[in-house]
Amino acid sequence: MAEAAHDEVRAQGDLIVARARLWIGTPYRHQASCRGAGADCLGLVRGVWREVRGAEPEEVPPYTADWSEAGGPEDLLNAARRNLRSVAREEAAPGDILVLRMIEGGLAKHVGILGRAPGGFETLIHAYSGHGVVESPLTPAWRRRVAGAFRFPR
Repeated sequence: MAEAAHDEVRAQGDLIVARARLWIGTPYRHQASCRGAGADCLGLVRGVWREVRGAEPEEVPPYTADWSEAGGPEDLLNAARRNLRSVAREEAAPGDILVLRMIEGGLAKHVGILGRAPGGFETLIHAYSGHGVVESPLTPAWRRRVAGAFRFPR
């Protein structure tokens, strides 16, 4: 990657992580996307998108808390592919979006924003039931669940 492009990716990633961290402490609310009031995992990414990019690229249809439990299409991965740029997991940088499978072999149905702690280890900024928006270490258990890595478009 050319140095100028690398600097652009880093600057955009720093902005996305800074915005995402402003959401930490937002309570978990299914289908919500309002900093401070409530968000689910997708709502966090949608809210950060609006703060960084403006209008969302597509309308999100209503979904239940247990959507895709019984199988079906990879809705979350397909939406990421339509609206974000795919990157190899080993090339993912802070500010990139990670789409995760909650169970091995299951559909991808969780999403978070890759961060980096002051100690240099990777983190995941995400929202989940019972915890709200948090920043967690990207442990091996979370790493195994990554189904795709994506970057906001330029």
